[in-house]
Amino acid sequence: MKIQVSLAVAGLLLGSTGAMAAGAATTEVTQRDVNQQQRIEQGLQSGQLSTQEAGRLEHEEARIDRVESRRLRDGTLTPAETARINAMQNRTSADIYRQKHDAQTGDPTSASSQRMQADVQRNVNQERRIEQGAASGELTNHEVGRLERGQSRVDRREARAARDGQVSGGEQARVQGTENRQSRHIRRQKHDAQAQ
Repeated sequence: MKIQVSLAVAGLLLGSTGAMAAGAATTEVTQRDVNQQQRIEQGLQSGQLSTQEAGRLEHEEARIDRVESRRLRDGTLTPAETARINAMQNRTSADIYRQKHDAQTGDPTSASSQRMQADVQRNVNQERRIEQGAASGELTNHEVGRLERGQSRVDRREARAARDGQVSGGEQARVQGTENRQSRHIRRQKHDAQAQ
C-alpha cells in the first residue's frame, strides 16, 4: 500500500513538473513576442523603421503567432516545438536588427507612421496581457494558443495595411476593429473558470 501511494505521489509530482515546464516554455515564447513587438515599436518611433518595413516585420510576427497557436492546440509545447518557435523568433529578431540598421528610414511624425505606431503599441500591450496570463496561470496553454491565433490575425491586418508604406485612417480603423475583438477575447479567457 505504501509503495502504491508513493508511486501515485511521484506520478503527480512528475505530472506537475511537466506542466510547469510546459508553462515556462509558453511564458518564454510569449515574452519574446512582447520583446519583438517593442523593438518594432521603438524602430517606428525613432525613424529607424519605415511603415513598410514594420509591415513586413508584422507579417513575420503573424507567421510566428500562427505556429505558436498550432503548437499549443493540444495544450502542450514540447522542447522540439519550443526550439522551432525560438528559431523562427531568432530569424525575425535578426530581420528587425537588419531593418533598423539599413539605409531606409521612416518619418515618425507622419500620420501613417503614427497610425502604425499606435497599432504596434496595442500589439505590445495585448502580447503582454497574454504573457502575464500565461505566467500567472490565468490562461491555460490551450487558451494561449487560441489567443495567439487572434494575434496572428491582428499582425496580418497590420501587415496588409502597411504593405504600400502608407496606413490610411480606414485601414487603421479595420486594424483597430480586429484589435478590439482580440482584446475582448483576452479579457474573457483571463477571467473564465479555467486556470493552468
